[in-house]
Amino acid sequence: MARDLTAARYRKFYARLVRLYPKPFRERYGESLEQTFNDVLREREERAGGLLGSALWMFAETSPEIIRENWTAMITQNRNIARIALVTGLLLMIPLVAMQFSDDVNWGVGDFIVMGGLLFGSGLTYELVARRGGTTAYKAAVGVAVVASLLLMWVNLAVGIIGSENNPANVLYLGVIYIALIGATIVRLRPRGMSRVLFFTALTQALVPVIALLIWRPTFDDPPGMVGVFFLNAGFVTLYLVSALLFRHAGETDPR
Repeated sequence: MARDLTAARYRKFYARLVRLYPKPFRERYGESLEQTFNDVLREREERAGGLLGSALWMFAETSPEIIRENWTAMITQNRNIARIALVTGLLLMIPLVAMQFSDDVNWGVGDFIVMGGLLFGSGLTYELVARRGGTTAYKAAVGVAVVASLLLMWVNLAVGIIGSENNPANVLYLGVIYIALIGATIVRLRPRGMSRVLFFTALTQALVPVIALLIWRPTFDDPPGMVGVFFLNAGFVTLYLVSALLFRHAGETDPR
């Protein structure tokens, strides 16, 4: 009886693992993969062998295939990746050209790598998330949230929002990004859930300067000053609220 319950638990875990395959692949081969896994466990049961070793072996064999199939699907089905890379390269040409005409622009290799990663990562995030929703409101909500997060990271790394970029208070803004990412994962990118996540993200964004003021009060004397910090912070709060409202609108027509 205990072995039957253990086998059933392993089958359930493997079925969840199979769901991570791209949808076309899963619909075509998912049933046969689960059947193969069930046959392996049944064979081990008949031989009175250990189930754990066989299950782990199948999990280890399937996981790299899932990564490979998702990567292949992303490349073959999403031609916009090349366009994102092209746009990223063109945007990076702006500071590169500016360096030739102005001494005020002084980017190093690390600056180009970080900015390129932010731009490409933001574009790729939008492309992968926006296609989960078919409505214009959903895509617009994703776009606003991605732009807000990109600008938040960019300003923080470049000059800092609270004082200079070296001010430890600015680390709090990373928590805003993490909350948005974790929340999006929990609600599985569904519009109604994303609306709540973005409302909470906006609230967190609003609380950051308040917390920083209580802990690092002297740093607010540096530019842009207290008024400037709260004004700039309000701009990001507004962007996240706009995204939340757009997700809510998208959720009104989404049966999920």
